[in-house]
Amino acid sequence: MAVARRGEAGRAGDDVRSDLHVVVEITDEGGLEIEVTSKIASLYGDSIEDTTRRTLSGLGLENARVQVDDKGAVPFVIAARVEAAALRAGAAGDGDARPERSVSRQPRTARNRLRRSRLYLPGDQPKLQLNAGLHRPDAVILDLEDSVHIDQKDAARLVVRNAIRTVGFGEAEIMVRINQLPLGLDDLVAIVPERPDLVLIPKTESAAQVVEVDTRIREILGVNAGAAPPIWIMPILETALGVENAFQIASASPAVVALTIGLEDYTADLGVPKTLEGAESLFARGRLVNAAKAAGVQAIDSVFGDVGNEDGLRAWAARSRGLGFEGMGCIHPRQIRPIHEAFAPSAEEIEKARRIVAAFEEAEARGLGVVSLGTRMVDPPVVLRAQRLVDLARRAGLIEEAGS
Repeated sequence: MAVARRGEAGRAGDDVRSDLHVVVEITDEGGLEIEVTSKIASLYGDSIEDTTRRTLSGLGLENARVQVDDKGAVPFVIAARVEAAALRAGAAGDGDARPERSVSRQPRTARNRLRRSRLYLPGDQPKLQLNAGLHRPDAVILDLEDSVHIDQKDAARLVVRNAIRTVGFGEAEIMVRINQLPLGLDDLVAIVPERPDLVLIPKTESAAQVVEVDTRIREILGVNAGAAPPIWIMPILETALGVENAFQIASASPAVVALTIGLEDYTADLGVPKTLEGAESLFARGRLVNAAKAAGVQAIDSVFGDVGNEDGLRAWAARSRGLGFEGMGCIHPRQIRPIHEAFAPSAEEIEKARRIVAAFEEAEARGLGVVSLGTRMVDPPVVLRAQRLVDLARRAGLIEEAGS
């Protein structure tokens, strides 16, 4: 029985956890021969084989020899690795090999929802995805770009697609960072049907790139141009040109809800080192905030790369909030709480804002055109800022909802 083609996917080695290595050899006859090696084969061997068989059948593959070296992978990972190996072996891929959806997708997230923290999860490392929701970030980013080797882009797409279908991320908004265009358009074909909440576009330098992604998303889902955006978009500015075009990018589509910056690439483009103080990126970050506010979208800061430096993280986040940012990225779960605390208004700020709002409401009820707090007159911009702060505190759970 001659072997026609061979493909493999996944990870092998004694240090591998929550993953597996799969070899698929497509043959001319003989049906599906599946060999499973696993330390837990006595408990889950039949389940691993069943998932493998269902995935290959979904691809329409009837004749193949398959070797599965399991390292504790859950079904969605098994299915993704088997599918990737089969496609690399030359399977047509015309069928549907996706695992059954085991988590219900909630309605699209709110445009102005809290986005204080966004936890990056490498798309090709499922072990980091399984329990990410337990850390309670505002969002998780399933990353297909920088954290995935170029040779693993195809396999990572399938892991991310299956994760959206089967992994419960709690109340976190589900984001996917696609690759730079045009490769990112291939990512969209795989992930958009699963309805992530938001797509991040790396290296955005023009409004045309945003329109291209928005248009492709609508085409895939069959949503016309005049309808409400089916999936939100967050462009990432990572070059000097992107920063210069910040407002045009932020206002390119109604799907854009936030604008963020990638400082590693930005400082590399400038040819300067990235520092803890961030003086070299202050202009770009200020310009981004101004552009975002002018376009009516959120401004989100970059990640803080030194995971072990919590004091530095808190100082950076405090400066970010002071500049007008509403959140930032994080690369480790331990960064989530300090970020949430840094972007939260203090008790004193909340109390002062509530007094201003109460004074404004009282003045309105009495038909007065002037708001006063004690002996001080309160200008309209101060009232607006206080109202926004009270709303932020309420959404962050720092004060009770009205009437509760």
